Amino acid sequence: MRNLSRRFGGWNSALMAADLASLPYQNEYTDEHLFTNILIIWQYLGRQPRRAELAFSPSEISQSPYNRRFGSWTKALEAFVEWANTTETSTAQPTTAPSDARRRTSRDPSLRLRFKVLLRDRFTCTGCGRSPATSSGIVLHIDHIKPWSKGGETVFENLKTLCSHCNIGKSNIL
Repeated sequence: MRNLSRRFGGWNSALMAADLASLPYQNEYTDEHLFTNILIIWQYLGRQPRRAELAFSPSEISQSPYNRRFGSWTKALEAFVEWANTTETSTAQPTTAPSDARRRTSRDPSLRLRFKVLLRDRFTCTGCGRSPATSSGIVLHIDHIKPWSKGGETVFENLKTLCSHCNIGKSNIL
């Protein structure tokens, strides 16, 4: 690649000489995509991810897009936390209406709401106390306290963190 850059004056120039389209670096990923990747890693590790961990699974994005967009990994994390804290702690109040009433929230929590619930529960299962940071192979889920099928809304107060074992082993019983 160094030879191509030296001969053509850069990677994009080499691509243009070969009649291939160059990649738009600044628009490579949306903020939502970058933040989703951070959340996936954070949830997998059970703690704030380090820059070097972007090179390994489950990360789908390397550190370069974060550096290009935000200037550094630290600034990317600060932007993520600011984005996660901007809204959606509680977008609607839990309803006591019958389950056939019109819902105010969707069944699946948004990325921000999901992160806030995980953060509140310290990335540990509220059922058994296990965490990806201390137990290998633990997958965390966000679960409704009052089941969706029984009229429970997707709001901060009605959500909790459960590991896959605790979540799959239960049903919609209160």
